[in-house]
Amino acid sequence: MVTLFFTSIVSLLSVKMLGLMIIGVVVGLVFGAIPGLTSTMAVAMILPVTFTMDSVTGMTFLMALYVGGISGGLISAILLKIPGTPSSIATCFDGHPMTAKGLAGKALAIGIFASMVGGIIGNIILVFLSPPLAKLALTFGPFEYFSIGIFSLTIIASLASGSFSKGIIAGLMGVFFSTFGMAPVDGVSRFDFGIYDMRNGFALLPVLLGVFAVTDILKELAKAHNKENAEKTAQDLGGYSLGLSFFKEMARQPMNFIRSSLIGTFIGILPGIGGSTASILSYSEARRASKHPEKFGTGISDGIIASEASNNAMVGGALVTLVTMGIPGDSTTAILLGGMMIHGLQPGPLLMQTNPEVVYGIFAALFIANILFFVIEYSGIKLFIKVLDIPRHFLYPVIFVMCMVGSYANNNMMFDIYTMILFGVIGYLLDGRGYSMACFVIGFILGPMIEVNLRRALMVSHGSFVPFVTRPISLIFLIVAALSLILTLKKEFKKPIAK
Repeated sequence: MVTLFFTSIVSLLSVKMLGLMIIGVVVGLVFGAIPGLTSTMAVAMILPVTFTMDSVTGMTFLMALYVGGISGGLISAILLKIPGTPSSIATCFDGHPMTAKGLAGKALAIGIFASMVGGIIGNIILVFLSPPLAKLALTFGPFEYFSIGIFSLTIIASLASGSFSKGIIAGLMGVFFSTFGMAPVDGVSRFDFGIYDMRNGFALLPVLLGVFAVTDILKELAKAHNKENAEKTAQDLGGYSLGLSFFKEMARQPMNFIRSSLIGTFIGILPGIGGSTASILSYSEARRASKHPEKFGTGISDGIIASEASNNAMVGGALVTLVTMGIPGDSTTAILLGGMMIHGLQPGPLLMQTNPEVVYGIFAALFIANILFFVIEYSGIKLFIKVLDIPRHFLYPVIFVMCMVGSYANNNMMFDIYTMILFGVIGYLLDGRGYSMACFVIGFILGPMIEVNLRRALMVSHGSFVPFVTRPISLIFLIVAALSLILTLKKEFKKPIAK
């Protein structure tokens, strides 16, 4: 196993293969960095290009695209407070506040380094533990998924900065908006107001672009109208150098790297959850384990590390079930599944026996792509920061147009553009009154996961709630969720006493 993995790495170190992976990583970074474009779109658009390639070359190119697309999302998340991909949502929480302090270079360097470390850890787990982890994932049913969703929902309580009650209300509002459209399982129409395009509800990507991008544009317009527009923050480019002080700071957080990477890998293995949940869950756990949780959201490295290590480790996790069981973990791996079949590969238990050179070629490509994206993205930090030098009255119209294009490209529907604008206005109104947009987004993301698995579980159990507490894994997550909520409430009620 180890010998074949390293042999595959050596075989990919040719000028042709490295050049192809560099192109793939760069194209992926562009798709990831532009708001509204995602790694899924990159892989889907470039997939036909690989039809004339052999299986190893084609899959190597697609792996580079996948890694670049996931990693590129941190650029716009940190610089513009707009998640380039849904998996970069939590990167905004501390990445952009660090930019506001004039430390954009340092924030980017931390995010890029954490992405590489998380990606490599996920890759190592993929190489050595694929079969047993895939079998573990198959033991998870709707009861376990529901309990994971409830546990993840307790993040809202821990992230509700400022007003605790407003954070909870914002989260519940997010859950409420996620119920629009056809109900899962039985397809009953809800809150569609007779609008045909509402049958599928509000898509995640336009909602994210509205809440983060359009809301910020509206806030900027309000500042300009009130003549309160703040001066541009000067950026200190000395903080991003990979010197001794940088590595000392990173070395202080080994558990954050390991914990976040393991969470990302685990979430990636479970089909249908996605990188956004991995990012948010890792961020919450980093905050929970921190000695200074009150600093999260103010621009600290801990939050960036947690988010970026997890969403890149998720790539390795998503490939575990794809390669070993033929089950795609997210939309991107679903397209990769099609790509593998087009190249004459049948993912599943026999793939490692029938085509080991291709399987370990994929693993090796993932490892090399993580190194390449680090070199390429780190080299471009000074160029990325130039975005902040563009006058905002030029920058924001460009961002708005890009968001419109990204929203439309999501499903090729004008309705998604209207969704983006609607949630931009909703975000502006809520944010101006102190409601947490982070809590709103978390509720919107987790709502469908909790609802669909609750209904599936009750169908399996014929309406009984007993299996939720008799199945060990489900019970463990519910207990941890209850403890998490109790501890958060305890801290919240102690605040007035401390004053």
